[in-house]
Amino acid sequence: MFTTFLINDPSGDPGAYLELKYRRGAFLFDLGDLQNLPPRQIRKIRHILVSHTHMDHFIGFDHMLRICLGRNQHISLFGPPGFLANVESKLGAYAWNLVKNYTNDFELAVTEVHETKRITRYYRCRNSFLPEDEETCTVFGSKLIEDDSFIVKTAFLDHSIPCMAFSVKEKTRLNIKKNVLREMDLPTGAWLTGLKEQIMNNEPGNAPVRIWWKTEEGRLLEKFLPLGMLQKKVVNITAGQKVCYITDAVWNDENIERMIELARGSEILFIEAPFLHEDAATAAKKYHMTAHQAGTLASMAGVKRFIIFHFSPKYKGKTDALQREAANAFQKSNNG
Repeated sequence: MFTTFLINDPSGDPGAYLELKYRRGAFLFDLGDLQNLPPRQIRKIRHILVSHTHMDHFIGFDHMLRICLGRNQHISLFGPPGFLANVESKLGAYAWNLVKNYTNDFELAVTEVHETKRITRYYRCRNSFLPEDEETCTVFGSKLIEDDSFIVKTAFLDHSIPCMAFSVKEKTRLNIKKNVLREMDLPTGAWLTGLKEQIMNNEPGNAPVRIWWKTEEGRLLEKFLPLGMLQKKVVNITAGQKVCYITDAVWNDENIERMIELARGSEILFIEAPFLHEDAATAAKKYHMTAHQAGTLASMAGVKRFIIFHFSPKYKGKTDALQREAANAFQKSNNG
């Protein structure tokens, strides 16, 4: 489960926030103006996914840096080719002669993503944010990050420069039916973590599950039950949710294919819609999409809900027209 929202109104700087409900951490899509994001939420950020470094997508870097300085926080940033130089230019704009005395050591792990390789450098506050420990790895495919509970994928889009789109998908969720545990006179506790691991590892149904607990007197008790029976009775398995973020891409065949593949089946798709379709020629010239194209793509990708943003200033006071156009295109495409 997650909470996700645009940081600014659809006419403001691009950016979206994603907080995972059962984890201590959050994702940030793009680094535009962050003034509307409370410091307590900025301090929860563990991963920042930057589409590209045009000013409206990257000007919030300094604000993020200022909020996090002096704290034991580690943030991983990902961006397109040239991203390391962009970050180092930001960090190099300030004097850091006093930070060696800080008690806490704020650290950035910055990864520059290419089609077939990734380059990561580390920057620590107490080392004046000088680059350290460069790592280069060869990669294939769209997977960017993976841990026990989520997978992040990316796609390169054409914005006259490489621009990255992202999806974050929870892995399969295993929820324990505590009412059933009570009915079976089984305890809660650490053994449930082992049960979940056995299920995720696809162990056979007759595999024994160790159930253990301590009595009030401190005695350790245990019993064993078959995995298949416990899985059927006490575990509710649901598919993880998916959020996708797409911005700054021209409407062409290659981009369309990549966007659909990345966004397919999303619960929520954040997608740019700077122009009305009557201005499609202007949108193409500026390597952007129209609201009609955004709604059409959302339908083609089979998303449950989509949110448009990145409205052009020319529609100030007329943003309802963009919303209507996108919604009509989505409905029309769904209806065939």
